[in-house]
Amino acid sequence: MAIALALKGSKKLLNAWAFYDWANSVYSLVIASAIFPIFYGALFRAAEIEKVTVFGGEIARAPLISYVTSLAFVFIALIIPLLSGIADYLGNKKVFMQFFCYLGGASCIGLYWFSLENIYIGLVCYFFGLVGFWVSFAINNSYLPDIAFPEQQDRISAKGFSMGYVGSVILLLFNLWMVMNPAFFGIETDVDGIAEIKAMKYSFVTVGIWWILFSQYTFRHLPKGFKKEGERKNIILNGFRELKGVWIQLGGETKLKRYLGAFFVYSMAVQTIMLIATYFGEEEIQWGTDNERTTGLIISILVIQVVAILGATVTAMASKAYGNVKTLIVINVLWVIICIYAYFLITPMDFYIAAGCVGLVMGGIQALSRSTYSKFLPETTDTTSFFSFYDVAEKVGIIFGTFLFGFVAQLEDSMRPAIVFLALFFIIGAVLLTRVNKDKTGMNVLGSDSVES
Repeated sequence: MAIALALKGSKKLLNAWAFYDWANSVYSLVIASAIFPIFYGALFRAAEIEKVTVFGGEIARAPLISYVTSLAFVFIALIIPLLSGIADYLGNKKVFMQFFCYLGGASCIGLYWFSLENIYIGLVCYFFGLVGFWVSFAINNSYLPDIAFPEQQDRISAKGFSMGYVGSVILLLFNLWMVMNPAFFGIETDVDGIAEIKAMKYSFVTVGIWWILFSQYTFRHLPKGFKKEGERKNIILNGFRELKGVWIQLGGETKLKRYLGAFFVYSMAVQTIMLIATYFGEEEIQWGTDNERTTGLIISILVIQVVAILGATVTAMASKAYGNVKTLIVINVLWVIICIYAYFLITPMDFYIAAGCVGLVMGGIQALSRSTYSKFLPETTDTTSFFSFYDVAEKVGIIFGTFLFGFVAQLEDSMRPAIVFLALFFIIGAVLLTRVNKDKTGMNVLGSDSVES
């Protein structure tokens, strides 16, 4: 029986779109932010080694996972425009979203077999887990102007992030219970490994199942996509041609161009902090025992997620009252303060306070950045190409941000100066945002909606 698709702006369609955040956010929390970084470090500590032989040479654990992460984002930045070109011309972007969702979910399950003996298999699963998450997330972002009217986009974008935080916290609490009490679940230390590490592996499986299972509601209601009119030639390269076309259109869209410049700079720092926060906490904070480290880091991540729910909601309210751009400027300033504070973190309590502050601004800046970009878009049905440009800019920023962070940390032999270095990007981002609503004379141009006010 055919399913009647909900109309643009309808509650059913908006909720179905936002529900994908509930489905896939468990990856970014449980694997990218919480359990996997702890598991990865515990694996090396249990083996009492710091380096592993890969591709014929020895490499330390931190650079290894950093290089794989950077390589994954290079791949993501290249494949998103390829897919956007194909999706726009065939009108089937939901198929691609489903493929990468299932690829990511299956890769999470595959992390169960991550071990130092099977390092290549583990790294491949880690690589494609990243790819599956970010590419499917990018395609879901491109649906926002298709499913919501401009006045709905701030609210539904914030709702999506909030749902993601709630869902991921629920699963993380279950995984935390499993890791801290493995015997309750019949998981014991034996010849196959340490109980706590085995429990972490089971948590990767739960992420994959959760992601694939709950995404079905989204796929049930999202439209297939919008087929681009006109002759279809060189479909494979059309995504890059369309990125070029978007770049050309930016010449006539001053506000959008200025906003993208600011977004590229501050997003570089935001995404880098999200990727390295747990590693920073593990290395720089004086936790005491290994158990205290594991518990403390997971509690910190939970604090971030819970506070982020409030942050996303408050930010949406602030943007409605004061405008998107002004709100983003304030959030960037808050990020600067957090980066400076992070330099002085020593005790677990210091880290918990920092985690709460990060949560308050993390959810807000992500949700508001996505909806602000959507509002600045010109009238077009070619939303995939414009969001492809947005996502490529974000991924290139991650490549630069993680590289520069690693370079400064290596140069100073500490992650603390690198964190302060990231504050520079938030300062530049805030300054660039002040130019978004200015005309050629340097005066602010007041508009009628929340973006321009």
